Formats: sequence, structure tokens, C-alpha cells
Amino acid sequence: MTSQPPHDVPVRGSTLRDILAFDDSGTLRLLLAPAGQDVAVRGVVFGDEEGTRSAEACAVLAVGPPVSSAEAVAAVRGAAGRGAGAVVLRETEGMPPAPEVLAAAEESGLTLLTRAAWADWTDTAALLRSALSYAGTERAGEPPEESSGMAGGLSALASAIAEYTGGAITIEDTRFRVLAHSATRPEADGVRRSTILGGRVPEWRVAELRRSGILHALWTSRDVIHRPAQGDSPERLVIAVRSGPEVLGSIWVAADGRSLSPQAPDALRRAAEVAAPHLVGYRLRESAAVRRRDHALRGLLHGRGDQRTHAWSLGLSPDAPCAVLAVERADGAPPSADRTLDVLALQAASYRSTVLVLSERDRLLILLPVGDAQARDVARLTRELDALAVSLPGGVPVRVGAGSVAPSALGAAASYEEALLVLRVLRERESRGRAEGEPRRATAAEVGPSLDVLRVLDAARPLWEAGSGPVHDLVRADLAAGGELVRSLAAYLDTSGDVARAARRLVLHPNTLRYRLRRARERFGVDIDDPDTRLLLTLAVRLTAEC
Repeated sequence: MTSQPPHDVPVRGSTLRDILAFDDSGTLRLLLAPAGQDVAVRGVVFGDEEGTRSAEACAVLAVGPPVSSAEAVAAVRGAAGRGAGAVVLRETEGMPPAPEVLAAAEESGLTLLTRAAWADWTDTAALLRSALSYAGTERAGEPPEESSGMAGGLSALASAIAEYTGGAITIEDTRFRVLAHSATRPEADGVRRSTILGGRVPEWRVAELRRSGILHALWTSRDVIHRPAQGDSPERLVIAVRSGPEVLGSIWVAADGRSLSPQAPDALRRAAEVAAPHLVGYRLRESAAVRRRDHALRGLLHGRGDQRTHAWSLGLSPDAPCAVLAVERADGAPPSADRTLDVLALQAASYRSTVLVLSERDRLLILLPVGDAQARDVARLTRELDALAVSLPGGVPVRVGAGSVAPSALGAAASYEEALLVLRVLRERESRGRAEGEPRRATAAEVGPSLDVLRVLDAARPLWEAGSGPVHDLVRADLAAGGELVRSLAAYLDTSGDVARAARRLVLHPNTLRYRLRRARERFGVDIDDPDTRLLLTLAVRLTAEC
């Protein structure tokens, strides 16, 4: 008995060549194909799915060691032992495949592919399954109008649907953006014209469809929905395009000045099946483009990989001056801060078409290419983001820190590190008591001395942690007892030895503070009047405050 593939993709004789032709996002890279590219691929399985289960002629996704590690040899041999036709390993940027892995694949006759570092396994599985479905549909012997639609893309499919339904077609994604449409006749109604010209369904139209219940029916039904003609709006048919339970988009048919064919509903049902692989591919390409951009931007900001390649892939000249801004949620910010960061990301992206925004957990990173204005540009965007955050409902607090302008995109990592230092300065100032109305934003130029102090503290930390002596004994013993004396010393040093001011800050009587300072001298032998001791104490209490 022939074993069945462990998934729901039809077995239609798809090949490795079909998969590679479908992958225009660059998710997969072919390293080795001992049996050539016309080897059959029947399905997709994950490497950790029931190790004894057959994977005959399947592509196995080996979730484990990367292709650059010799440990991946076991995954290759395991896939070959299960009858697989191909194995996919994850790629490590900048690292070549391990020779042992290549040798194991060649020895077993197994096709070896890698998954791009910016992609993930879920997207890779969806890509492979969509490619198999796409190729299988082409080979299944459909009527000419359907195969031509597959061969020519969504535009050809829209034209084919128009021919067999007698109506005007739009194929849309779930955000009502037009992905393809048939030719528009002179008799077309205003809604179709504005949808085609605007590239998406107008907002008022979407609201109307929502109120009428059409959208609810569309997203929950698997059949064709009929909307009778209403005033100037002609008769329409619509069906959701699905991949299993997931809705990918919709196909709309408008009468467009003439009657629809009696076979239009049947043609629309079949069209939805044919369109599904296209819309999966569109979604994967869109997702892949975002992932590639985020991967390149993250590499540029963190100084990983080839910086010039990252810059060019982001549409930036490596010589273009730029600055990095970092935005984070302030301490105690409510859950609505996530929405605030989303709004700030849109604001930053709209500041200039060349601005790039990377959303990370509780933080936004913004790469701002600058022109002649340079520092003024950075300060202006910093103020805008701070003002917008404060003006939003609820006044969700955020901090905005901006690094200095780097002379080229290749220096973006230095500006990014500086932006993070600015955020640290803002956090530290808040912890020491933020004055009412003081902004939670700053540029590197505005807090320059504080940045230098942080750099000194970072450099001194290893020396402090490895050191010993009276000041170390005082700090360690007092912190173990609650840190009362360390806090008192910090206030005394911050106020340049003014006991009265320091006592007010600590809400103490001045004599109480004098007693604590005397205790430091008598118990630990720390002479606060000695300049070197005061410097060491200042460093110690600042380092302690950051822990």
C-alpha cells in the first residue's frame, strides 16, 4: 500500500523546480540537488513529527541545528531514513554550510535547502504547501480559463472570471486592498471606479458593508453571497477566498451595466479555489518583504552582517547621514501604551518617506535619514513624538531618546547605542525625582555630559565589582541591610555636600543625616572629606543605583 502524505496538500506530482519557481520571496535557497530539480515533492512535514512516520518524497523542515553546524548531520540522515526527498535547514547569516552536512546530503541523495535567516518555520511551511497546491492545480487538468488564470497571475484570473460570469471583477485582500481587477466598462458604477482608482475599497463603503451585515456573512460563509441591485449600485456577487479555515481575501463580481451569467455563482466558487494559492503567495511575499526589511534594519542598527548590503536593501545610500531615535514605554505605563507605540510608529513613518521604523517589544527604533538640517530634523521629530504621546487619550507616557547624527548609514549602530544611552539618562533622572512638566525626551546633544558619565560608569563597573576596601565594605554591608546609608550618601554627594538640602531631599532632620555620615566614618573608616574617597563613593552609589 502506498503511504499517504502526512498533510492535506493534494498529491499532484509537484517538483522541486515548481517550488523554487513559486518562491519569489527568496525564503528558500538550494544548496544541493543530487537527483536534479525535477525530483518529486509530495508534501511537507516537520522533522520532529513522529520520527518513525514515513516522509516519502516529502520536504522535511528540520527545526534544530542550523546548516552551519555539524550537528545538523543527524537531521539530514534522519530525513533520508524516512524516505524524504528534501530537507530544509535554517541558515545562519554570514556562516557557510558545514562540510559534514553537505557530505551527508550528497551521500544520501537528498536535496538540501536552507531557510533564510529572516524567515520563520511557519512561513516556510506555508510557502511550501502553497507552492505544492499551486503546481498541483496547474497539472490537474482544469479548464483552459482556470489554467490560464494560474499561469498569468491574479490579473489573468480576474479577466477569466469576468468572461465566465459576465461581470466586472475585483480581487481584494482582507484589508480591502485591490490585488487585481478586470477591465472596467464605461457603465461601471461610482463605487467600482473609486475602488479601482484608489487601490482599495473606500472607508465609507466598508462601513456600509459592515452595518448591512454583508461583511459578517462574507467572513463566516463558504458560499457565494448575493447582493441585489440598490439604486445606482448594481447587482453584486461575492465569495471569500480561503485556505482551510483562514480567510485570505475575497472576489467581487458587479453586474457593470449588464446581466450576470446564470453560471456566475459556480464560476465564482471555482475561482475562489484557484485564487487561494495566489493569495497565500501574496501574503507570504508581503510578510517576507516586511521580514527582510526588519532583518536588514536590525542588522544595520546592531552592527551585524554586511552594513553596506543592509543599507542598499533598505533603499539607503551607505553614505547618507542618519540618526536613530528610540521610544519606549515609561515605567507603569498601562496596556494602552502598546496602541500608543503603534500610533507613534505611524507618525514617524509619515514624517518622511525614507524613515524606517522597527517595532520591538515595548520599544520603537526609528532610523531617520537627514538632510542639511541634520540635528534640527532629529530634534523636531523627537518633539513631535513626545507631544503626540501626551496628547493621545489617557496621556500614555513614553520616553524618546535620539542619538547623534551619524555621517553615514554605516554609523547607524553608533547612533542607536547613543539613543539607548539617552533613554538610560531619562530613566535615571526619573528615578531621582522628575520635576513636574519636565519632558520625557532628549537628544544626545542635550544630555551630553550625562552620556559621558554613563560611559565612564560602564567602563568602571568591572573594576568596581572586582575591587575591595572600605568603600566596598560599606556599600555591600549597607545594601544587605536595606541601603539606608547608601541613599543618604547619594543625596549628600548629589547636593555637593549641602547637608540641609540633602536632608530635605531625604525628608530627614539634618542632624539625622549628620549622624549617618559620622557612622560611615566610624564604622567603615570612610573619610568623606578625602577627594579620592568622595569620587569613589560617587561612582559606587551611581553604579549601585543602576543595579
